[in-house]
Parts: sequence; C-alpha cells; structure tokens
Amino acid sequence: MKFRIFQPTKSAMQSGKKNSKKWLMLPIENNAIRSVNPITGWISASNTSSQFHFEFSTKDEAISFAEKRGFHFEVEEPKLATIKPKSYAANFTN
Repeated sequence: MKFRIFQPTKSAMQSGKKNSKKWLMLPIENNAIRSVNPITGWISASNTSSQFHFEFSTKDEAISFAEKRGFHFEVEEPKLATIKPKSYAANFTN
C-alpha cells in the first residue's frame, strides 16, 4: 500500500490557518476498491485499509513513521501563498 504525506490547505470557509499546520498521511487508493451497493445505493469498500488516517505535527515525524513500518510513500511539499502588498490609494488610481 502506498501513502501520500502532505500538508492540507486551509478551507475556503475559514480565514485562519488553524488546521493547515499539521501533516497528514493518507493512503493512495485505487478507484476500483469502492463500489455502489445495488440494494441501498451506499458506497462500500472491499478493503478497509483505505480508512487509515494519520496526523503528525512535522513532516519528519510522518516520514520516520512510514519508514519504520515499511510503507511506500510520496511527499508533497506545500505551496506557499504569496501575499501581494496592497494600498488603499490604489483603489482610486489607474
């Protein structure tokens, strides 16, 4: 099983960056794992290991955890947001 280690982006519904400091390790799952139950219409999975969800405070902790247990993983580096300086006077000039 292969895992993805990344830092989640902030939600569009929040202005702060509270949940974007942690690092997540989630499995990369194949689309064929999930199927629709014909009786209920619910989505079910034949492999329960797709429900793994690990949280870490640093990237190094996540990498060492995965290496200790022999997991295959790929690390996605976060994209840093660039803040463009703005001034109130720019609203009234061309």
